[in-house]
Amino acid sequence: QVQLVESGGGLVQAGGSLRLSCVVSGRTFSNYAMGWFRQAPGKEREFVAAVRRSGGDTYYADSVKGRFTISRDNAKNTVYLQMNSLKPEDTAVYYCNAVVFTIATLNRSAGLWSWGQGTQVTVSS
Repeated sequence: QVQLVESGGGLVQAGGSLRLSCVVSGRTFSNYAMGWFRQAPGKEREFVAAVRRSGGDTYYADSVKGRFTISRDNAKNTVYLQMNSLKPEDTAVYYCNAVVFTIATLNRSAGLWSWGQGTQVTVSS
């Protein structure tokens, strides 16, 4: 049984930073590309960022490019999302999941596993 546990969210002022973490158990973490997604109230879940199995290649949504950085530590079964220069429109629940690392699949916000509980990020103006 795979388990995804996201953490690190909170309330921050516009322009601030947060670092999200997602710990994976129940699967061989290093075998999977990983992604971050978010869902704002009343909106569909959208893709944010993804990283290949080795961590050597990344891909970002245009809305976060240059502000967010995804990384992973395969020894700790953890994927991270460093979020800088946060904007009110970044407010959402953030989720991680294993992904198929193709642009088409990432843009469909398709995860390979059941979704975790997510972590709430709220950016005040």
